[in-house]
Amino acid sequence: MFSYIYKKLKYFGFKDSGIIDDEKEDNTSETKLLDDMDKNVNIIKNILGSSDDVVYRQISFDKDNKINAVMIFLGDIIKKSEIINIVSELLEYRNFKCEEMKLDNIDVIKNCIISAAEIKKTHSINEIIDSCLCGNTVLIIDGFNEGLIIDSKDYKGRKVEEAKTEATVRGPRDGFSESISINISLLRSRIRNPNLIFKTMNIGKQTRTSICIVYLKNIANPKLVEEVCKRLKRINTDAILESGYIEQFIEDAPYSVFPTVGNSEKPDTAAAKILEGRVGILVNGTPFILTVPMLFIEGFQSAEDYYSRPYYSNVIRTLRFICFMITILLPAVYVMLSTFHQELIPTTLLFTIASGREGVPFPAILEVGLMLITFEILREAGVRLPRPVGQAVSIVGALVIGQSAVSAGLVGGILVIIVALTGVSSFAVPVFTDAESILRILLLILAGTLGVFGVGIGLLVTLIHIVSLRSFGTPYFSPFAPIEKDDIKDSFVRTFIWKMKKRPHNMGVKNIVRQGENLKPQPSKVNDEDDN
Repeated sequence: MFSYIYKKLKYFGFKDSGIIDDEKEDNTSETKLLDDMDKNVNIIKNILGSSDDVVYRQISFDKDNKINAVMIFLGDIIKKSEIINIVSELLEYRNFKCEEMKLDNIDVIKNCIISAAEIKKTHSINEIIDSCLCGNTVLIIDGFNEGLIIDSKDYKGRKVEEAKTEATVRGPRDGFSESISINISLLRSRIRNPNLIFKTMNIGKQTRTSICIVYLKNIANPKLVEEVCKRLKRINTDAILESGYIEQFIEDAPYSVFPTVGNSEKPDTAAAKILEGRVGILVNGTPFILTVPMLFIEGFQSAEDYYSRPYYSNVIRTLRFICFMITILLPAVYVMLSTFHQELIPTTLLFTIASGREGVPFPAILEVGLMLITFEILREAGVRLPRPVGQAVSIVGALVIGQSAVSAGLVGGILVIIVALTGVSSFAVPVFTDAESILRILLLILAGTLGVFGVGIGLLVTLIHIVSLRSFGTPYFSPFAPIEKDDIKDSFVRTFIWKMKKRPHNMGVKNIVRQGENLKPQPSKVNDEDDN
């Protein structure tokens, strides 16, 4: 009761101070078009303001100049050729006799005069504003309380190029672009199925960013699609400038270091996940697609694993998991052994470590911490600087600083190798780069204070945390917790593709069967000689 009264008083206080405006409070209410063109134009001008890129092209397209219309569009993001075609087609109406084509309904213009590929009829001012800001052309005719939205978008952007973040040796090289229409076409070209559904919405009170949900209607769990739409519609913010904004609004565990929403820059990877029953989220202005739900095992999988035979793919997957363990554990193990458990180190190696650390003024935990911070600085500088300069800084800086630190006696020689191996291993599993950095520091602190007991507790807590996570209702550590025998065929190792007959079980897909029976390749008998 007191909370309700407090909120009301706070609201009226903001309202009196001008922070909340009654007129702006109702800006989401539906405004209808009038049958007076001039009044409609004045309403639109009041909303759009005096921006110079908004063009109001007035035209009269009958013999007696009695039928007046106005075309409203943004001059910088439309196809000028489309505008010229619309104007010429309207002016050609003068050549028709009134008896042949009476202009008593706006459908006559939509169906008989304008030949644009996509035309939509509307009576909403809000829809007209949104369409105009998206790059469409709006046609308002005097005497009609409806308008036409004509597709004329022509966004200037990067065309389809090779994916930068997911390079492959074998497989498709194309990557998503910043244009959502191009990204939709890339998915359509790979999944030519009428059940592939795209649902578009706008999010962001100021940016009105186009968001597109994509899924296969005959495979995806309807409850999953409903949950995705629910979380997206709940977003109430000023701006959505990249897919990372969406990810942070819809993820299941915002305080976890592990991502619960997947992302990819490659259309083939996105298509494979959609075919498994996942839901994709395209965001206009970013070359990445979000996919949900996400599993922990996805961080160790690559699209190229499925384009090669399973033997080498399994070796690489195992290597990625080893790299993940190296990058989070190696500095902690070094500090743990050199500080608390020297008896576990072979004698020869112990003497080597001791001689290398002779004269080092810092304890092992501080020594490792300083080197890890230095590595992160060099990596960040290499990423942010221009590419030629960044590569030189990251490579030369690491060599010079590492050699200088050893020569000055600030760190031991073996530590440079440990930090370098830790940093390189982190690049093998880019999905978990953020989690690796945090876990590395936490395990380092536990190792420096509690030794092997601290490292064990840290790993146990991390495992419990991973098992407890869910991504849109799907257990994050599936197929190991809970165990699904069929799904283990494609986990840390994968079997032959012709053996993976079913889709993942825990996603609740409609159609669990992915392929038919008896697909094992058989030896050819074409060239066998007939004994008879």
